[in-house]
Amino acid sequence: MDGSPEDIAALKAALAAAEQRADLAERHAAAVEAEAARVKAEASGTQALIAHLTLEIEKLRRELYGSRSERKARLLDQLEMQLDDLEAAATEDELAAEQAAARAKTVVRSSFERQRPAKKPFPPHLPRERVVVPAPTACPCCGSARLSKLGEDITETLEVIPRQWKVIQTVREKFSCRECERISQPPAPFHPTPRGHLGPNLLAMVLFEKFGQHQPLNRQSERYAREGIDLSLSTLADQVGACSFALRPLHDLIERHVLAAERLHGRACPRAGHRPDPGDTTVPILAKGKTVTGRIWVYVRDDRPFGGAAPPAALFYASRDRSGDHPERHLAGYGGILQADAYGGYGRLYRPDRSPGPVTEALCWAHSRRKFFELADIAGSARRGKAAAPISPLALEAVTRIDTLFDIERTINGLPAAARLAVRRETSVPILGDLEEWILIERARLSRHAPVAKAMDYMLTRWESFARFLHDGRVCLTNNTAERALRGFALGRKAWLFAGSDRGAERAAAMATLIMTAKLNDVDPQAWLADVLARVANMPQTRLDELLPWNWKAADEPLALAS
Repeated sequence: MDGSPEDIAALKAALAAAEQRADLAERHAAAVEAEAARVKAEASGTQALIAHLTLEIEKLRRELYGSRSERKARLLDQLEMQLDDLEAAATEDELAAEQAAARAKTVVRSSFERQRPAKKPFPPHLPRERVVVPAPTACPCCGSARLSKLGEDITETLEVIPRQWKVIQTVREKFSCRECERISQPPAPFHPTPRGHLGPNLLAMVLFEKFGQHQPLNRQSERYAREGIDLSLSTLADQVGACSFALRPLHDLIERHVLAAERLHGRACPRAGHRPDPGDTTVPILAKGKTVTGRIWVYVRDDRPFGGAAPPAALFYASRDRSGDHPERHLAGYGGILQADAYGGYGRLYRPDRSPGPVTEALCWAHSRRKFFELADIAGSARRGKAAAPISPLALEAVTRIDTLFDIERTINGLPAAARLAVRRETSVPILGDLEEWILIERARLSRHAPVAKAMDYMLTRWESFARFLHDGRVCLTNNTAERALRGFALGRKAWLFAGSDRGAERAAAMATLIMTAKLNDVDPQAWLADVLARVANMPQTRLDELLPWNWKAADEPLALAS
């Protein structure tokens, strides 16, 4: 090649053509990448939207009809966790699609905009801080300074203010009388607890974090230290003990209120070897270098299902074992209805010669249904694999028949006891009669070793107690109220592992009584504890009931009594 102008021009043309082809190939690759990212983001957005709508549907169903099965609570938890992951993944894919589209420098099909659930407005009670973007001083088109405001667009962003600590100095001035030289001074202010000089809001936060949110004191102390506040574990423990003592009178009032009920929901702990469910609640208790299996007991008063006017409340106890002596002591003066499972430790309560009288036993249909459901759960059997028992058509039939009773109960929830009883006698009596007859016939055909036979025997040997709801409108079909009350302990023990002593377990049970009762009455437990700690010492004994969650009204004055 001699480098003639014609050759140079040809080379330049070839190079330009190659560059153009490379640019087109790069653009095509970027467009393909952007399209793939768009499709992925669209799919992720759709999955997140479906998960959100599924969760909302299940919540509405639960609100309208109550818990449809013992798996419903777990299902909602699983849906919420699934929605969490899908929402995060959808946002990541959406941002990746936007970046890919920007690199492609072309419009890929149509711009993707992810479908999101309608965003709720921020609560109106929150303070608004206006940040005004500086307006232009001249027209960007012609440069004129004659600008007239037409309006404004406002974008709201939710923000949080980091926790602020402060020390309140309560000043007591001294005065000397010029006539008699006597020195006078206002009395010292009241502190919710002695020695600690911690304010009621701080104390309430520590208590709720420990007993309501299951955050041990050592973790709280470490978190406060990172914020520059030195509150040692021993200081916090000292204050928890002082608060527990100060709140004991309110616990005793709640205890009397619960045990005065006509009907109670009670929950016993699992027998040895029993597969635990969400209501089976054990608490390891530290003892001489090891832990023993402690137990948490709960009794819940809730008259709302049969139209009762008494406020709901929960009462917790702790023990080192699950002996029948404990419920006998807990319910020593009680003679009403006890809704529970078939725990043998309650047997002494039902004896005819018991003083002051036998407790009326009403068994939980959710427990009996669960025994059949486990044998008819196709999905659960698939997860268990070869170890699963075969699916039982009889168990499936039993679940279907029992669910008919649950459907009736949903229609009468909240009605007066007499109205509930009338509906049951008209609709539930024949269904229950058919169910008993069907179980007797099918049971006679089964070996006593058949799994479904054991579920049938569980009901047949206790049929009178299962049928109690047909004779008393106050009786509920299930004991789910007690199951839900215990769920916090089942979750919390994963955080704090064990109680430090028997006294620690008893203190946890007492505080759970206060916190759960506040929740049952739709009261914010932390706000209630803060107000009560600020007022309880100065409240006359005859007016302590004003501080109970169902009577409580926050003080008008701010809680700036001490720090």
